[in-house]
Amino acid sequence: MITLTEISARIAGRLLLDNASLSLPSGTKAGLVGRNGAGKSTLFRVITGDLGPETGSVSIPKAARIGQVAQEAPGTEQPLIEIVLAADKERAALLAEAETASDPHRIAEIQMRLVDIDAHSAEARAASILAGLGFDREAQARPASSFSGGWRMRVALAAVLFAEPDLLLLDEPTNYLDLEGTMWLEDYIRRYPHTVIIISHDRDLLNNAVNSIVHLDQKKLTFYRGNYDQFERQKAEADELQTKAKAKNEAARKHLQSFIDRFKAKASKARQAQSRVKALERMGTVAAVIEDHVQPITFPEPEKQPASPIVAVQGGAVGYQPGKPILKNLNLRIDNDDRIALLGSNGNGKSTFAKFISGRLAPESGEVKLAPSLKIGFFAQHQLDDLIPEQSAVEHVRRLMPGDPEAKVRARVAQMGLATEKMATAAKDLSGGEKARLLMGLAAFHAPNLLILDEPTNHLDIDSRRALIEALNDYEGAVILISHDRHLIEATVDRLWLVNGGTVTAFEGDMDEYRDLIVASGKKKEEKPQPADDATSKADQRKLNAERRASLTPLKKKINEIESLTAKLEKQIQALDAELANPALYEKTPAKAAEKVKQRGEAAAKLAAAEEEWLMLSSEYEEAMAG
Repeated sequence: MITLTEISARIAGRLLLDNASLSLPSGTKAGLVGRNGAGKSTLFRVITGDLGPETGSVSIPKAARIGQVAQEAPGTEQPLIEIVLAADKERAALLAEAETASDPHRIAEIQMRLVDIDAHSAEARAASILAGLGFDREAQARPASSFSGGWRMRVALAAVLFAEPDLLLLDEPTNYLDLEGTMWLEDYIRRYPHTVIIISHDRDLLNNAVNSIVHLDQKKLTFYRGNYDQFERQKAEADELQTKAKAKNEAARKHLQSFIDRFKAKASKARQAQSRVKALERMGTVAAVIEDHVQPITFPEPEKQPASPIVAVQGGAVGYQPGKPILKNLNLRIDNDDRIALLGSNGNGKSTFAKFISGRLAPESGEVKLAPSLKIGFFAQHQLDDLIPEQSAVEHVRRLMPGDPEAKVRARVAQMGLATEKMATAAKDLSGGEKARLLMGLAAFHAPNLLILDEPTNHLDIDSRRALIEALNDYEGAVILISHDRHLIEATVDRLWLVNGGTVTAFEGDMDEYRDLIVASGKKKEEKPQPADDATSKADQRKLNAERRASLTPLKKKINEIESLTAKLEKQIQALDAELANPALYEKTPAKAAEKVKQRGEAAAKLAAAEEEWLMLSSEYEEAMAG
C-alpha cells in the first residue's frame, strides 16, 4: 500500500499540491492525469523523496524498490544488452561476488539466490524487452553511443523495466516511442506484476494498460477505478451532481437569508432570525465546478481544392545519399480527400516519406506529379527548435501578414489555439504544447490542400489532442499523419499505409489487427507485418474469442458487483465522516458518536477487503482475456 497523507508541495514558490491525499493498494496500475503544469511530475518527486513536502507524509513499504527512467540516456561504449542487464543491481553484485567467493557455504548461497531471482534467464528477458522497444539482435550488441538521444531513452526505459521495481513510475514514456513501441509497452504494463503509476496523455494507453485513474486537479488528488473512458464518465457525473447540489444550496441559503433580512429588526422575530443565522452558518457552501476550457485549434480551409489525384508517384525512390535510397518502388496516389496514417517502426522511413511528399527531399528516380497550385503544409516535431526564441506568437504571425492591422494578426493567432494572455509571450517561455500549437498554425498558415503532420501530439495533453482531432475532422483538405497516438489515428484517418522493407504499401487491416501483429511478433524491425489469418482462421478466432468471453461472464459479473459494493461503502463512509466532523455529536450523544466510529471502522475494513478482491479478480480477468 502506498499512502500519501495531506501532502503540500511547491515549486519555485508555486503551490502545486495542497493537503492532497491518496492511497494505492499494492499491484495497482494507475494513470496519473491532469492538465499540463498541474504538478504531476512534482508528485513523482515527492514520492521518490527528491522533493520534501511542506506538509504531510509519504508511506511506502521500507523494502519497496522504486524505479524511474533515468533522466540522462546512456551514451557509453557498453552494448545495449549489457546496460540493461546491469540494471538488476542484485544480480550484477551476486555474479561479481561469485567470481571471487571461496567459501563453499557462501558459494551455495549465491547460486541459490541466483536461481531464486531467475538470473539465468536474465539475458533472454533483457533481449525480449529490447526487441519489444525496437532493437533487433544486431542492435542490442552495438554500443549505446552509436544511437541518437531518442533511441538511448528507449534503452533507459528497457533498463528500468528489466529491473522490475516494486513501484514503477513512468513519466510520458511514449514521447520517445513509435506506434509499435507504444503498443508493445501498453501490453507490457498491463501484465506488469507490481504497482505502476504512469503519467501519460495517450488515451489508448490509459484505456488498455491501467485499472485506475488518479486525477490531479485544483491541487488535490482523486482516485477513480477503471480506465480513462470510465474516469471521464464518472467525472462528468460527479460534476453534474455537484452543479445541482450547488444550485440547491444557493437556493436554500437565499431563502434563509431572505427571512433573516426581513425579520432581524423585529423583536418578535429576533429569536427565529437568530436561529436562521446559525442554520445558515451550519449549511456552508458547495464549491462550484471549475471548468478548464481548452483552446480550440482551427486549420484554415483551402480556397480551392484541386482535382484528384493531388499527388501521383510512379517508380519513385528517395534517400539522403545518391545511390542509397531509403525508400524505393514507390507507386501510389493521394486524392484530395484522403486521410492517411503512416505505420511502421522508427527508422523505416516514415519521416523520409513525409519530407519526400512535401518536397523537402527530391526524388532520386521515378516520376512525381503534383496537382497544379497544390499547397502543402508540413509540421515536424523537431521544428519546435526553429521558432525564434525571443519573438512572441504575434511577432511570428505578423511576419506572414505584413501591413495587416494588429486585430487581424491576433485573430489568426487565436485560431491557432493560443490564449490571449499567451500571445505576447516569447516563444522560449511558452510550454511545449503552446509551441506545438503555434508551429501547427504556422505550417497551415497559407491554407494548404495537403497537411502533413509528423508526431504532432508529443507536447499536447488529452484535451488538446481532442481539440486537434476536432480540427482535423473539420479540415476539408487531405491529411498524412505520423503518430504514436492510436486514438488520434483511429479518430481522424481512413487509410493505413505501411512503411517497411524499403517501400510504402497499403495495409488492409485495421488498427486492432496491426496491434495484434506487433504484440504477437515481439519484434518489429526488419519484419513486414502481414495479416496471416485467412478467412477461415479469422472466423475460428472470433468463435474462440466469443467462447472465452462467455466463460468469463461470471467473473466479470462478480467484478461489477464488487464495484457496486465499493461505491456504496464509499458513500457510507463519506456520510459517516460528515456526521463525525460535527463536534455537537460528541457533546450531546457520546454513545451515538461511539457507535458511528465503530460503523466507520467496519465500513473501512469492508472497503479495504473489497478493493483487494477487486484488484485480484480484475488481474485474473485481464490475464484470461489476454490469453
